[in-house]
Amino acid sequence: MTERAALEELVRLQGERVRGLKQQKASAEQIEEEVSKLLKLKAQLGPDESKQKFVLKTPKETLTGKYGEDSKLIYDLKDQGGELLSLRYDLTVPFARYLAMNKLTNIKRYHIAKVYRRDNPAMTRGRYREFYQCDFDIAGQFDPMIPDAECLKIMCEILSSLQIGDFLVKVNDRRILDGMFAICGVSDSKFRTICSSVDKLDKVSWDEVKNEMVGEKGLAPEVADRIGDYVQQHGGVSLVEQLLQDPKLSQNKQALEGLRDLKLLFEYLTLFGIDDKISFDLSLARGLDYYTGVIYEAVLLQTPAQAGEEPLGVGSVAAGGRYDGLVGMFDPKGRKVPCVGLSIGVERIFSIVEQRLEALEEKVRTTETQVLVASAQKKLLEERLKLVSELWDAGIKAELIYKKNPKLLNQLQYCEEAGIPLVAIIGEQELKDGVIKLRSVASREEVDVRREDLVEEIKRRTSQSLRIC
Repeated sequence: MTERAALEELVRLQGERVRGLKQQKASAEQIEEEVSKLLKLKAQLGPDESKQKFVLKTPKETLTGKYGEDSKLIYDLKDQGGELLSLRYDLTVPFARYLAMNKLTNIKRYHIAKVYRRDNPAMTRGRYREFYQCDFDIAGQFDPMIPDAECLKIMCEILSSLQIGDFLVKVNDRRILDGMFAICGVSDSKFRTICSSVDKLDKVSWDEVKNEMVGEKGLAPEVADRIGDYVQQHGGVSLVEQLLQDPKLSQNKQALEGLRDLKLLFEYLTLFGIDDKISFDLSLARGLDYYTGVIYEAVLLQTPAQAGEEPLGVGSVAAGGRYDGLVGMFDPKGRKVPCVGLSIGVERIFSIVEQRLEALEEKVRTTETQVLVASAQKKLLEERLKLVSELWDAGIKAELIYKKNPKLLNQLQYCEEAGIPLVAIIGEQELKDGVIKLRSVASREEVDVRREDLVEEIKRRTSQSLRIC
């Protein structure tokens, strides 16, 4: 037995002794003495150099170096062992870590979960420190721009089906940005920080962005001016074709690759019928460091006050892009898995929907319940329980007040407050006649429905209300 093997055996035996003393509930002094011996043996043993390797752990150290200047928004923590921990900033980096840990090279998935940002919250704009994101991603080696086009199609389908208003999806490519910075004279070391400044153009003026570049980040004014000539341009596929003829930009290999891919992307988007929702915008930068290709961001539009005016953006509600190198950052051998995806800001959309309902003075429904089972007289709890059970069995979303003898007025008021559209009222006379009184909460109209026909009548009425909405 080697010296190291002998020490390992001593550590094992001493560890068993410590556990045995704890099970026997020995004195604290005795346990502390044996633990001290164990620690000395472990220190003497030292690390096994031959066994050290790159090990991925689910929560630890995973987020470092992925978000550029946005890293300051990560909640950093430490566990009891002194290892660095962070609350997840988004769902993309954990997804890449999952692919690397499980050696997956091909997957399509969606994920809805909470993320955390150490940011200044703005409730009216849907900005929170803890919030939900809904992500969709495609991972795998495929022909260029086909998965990217599908992600944009899905984004447009989601935003259209939510009926939250007109929107525009801005697209760009990180390779075009990097190539543009290079020909304008930005040093490699400043690419990411200047990219972060450009990304603010949807919120502040070009003059403010230029002042930040020159005054805070040390960029020469003439370099900033050259950048300004490019990043203030936006359009469609015609702009892509124009830039492909640009004497300087077309000579940069990265930019040329990005422009060619964008031209192909617009061809697919036209086939999908969504090219009218897409704008090639050179100011779109997406500050996160892990993007490597196409990037996109959806913004809602305000209706112009006058014909011909430019629509005004009211904020980003979805974003995404291609991140081909992220999985390789977690793989011990650096194996890359190309990925592209999108993220929907759930709370941001809820905030917009609530604001619009409030403006229209419409009540926000807080429940999916279709009908409340109510009673008009006392001592009808058993009948309410029977009826609500029948409705549940038929797939109707029904509920009842958890009181033996609730007042009818209280039951009706509850429906109005919660936004429940229908009330099924049981009374002594209704029981004798074999009917249920079905009341519309909105119109207050009541009609007697035969008990055996109640389920179909509720389904008919609720399907009509859904079509109206």
